[in-house]
Amino acid sequence: VQLVESGGELVQPGGSLRLSCAASGFTISLYYMSWYRQAPGKEREWVATSTWPGSSTSYRDSMKGRCTISRDNPKNTVYLQMDSLKPEDTAVYYCNAKSTLLGREYWGQGTQVTVSS
Repeated sequence: VQLVESGGELVQPGGSLRLSCAASGFTISLYYMSWYRQAPGKEREWVATSTWPGSSTSYRDSMKGRCTISRDNPKNTVYLQMDSLKPEDTAVYYCNAKSTLLGREYWGQGTQVTVSS
């Protein structure tokens, strides 16, 4: 079982990034898929979730209107599109898969997003 994030990089304020999370060893269509982030010296915080079934989405207030979580079930991949990035968005972004029905939860290793001029 593995979650592999990618897409993090250095971007200027106001820029955009799309993070990807590729899953292997399980099927994301049975899981709630979420993104979290952790800035230096701070606790990990929730960013966005795509639910199952139904694939409704929810976002932390500071990211509403600036990011979109989406999933491609056939590709077993989840995405986080982030726009209008701010320096305070700088963090390591982690992918999370959780199923209370199956009693399972998985984390990726994270991808670094740095927003700086």
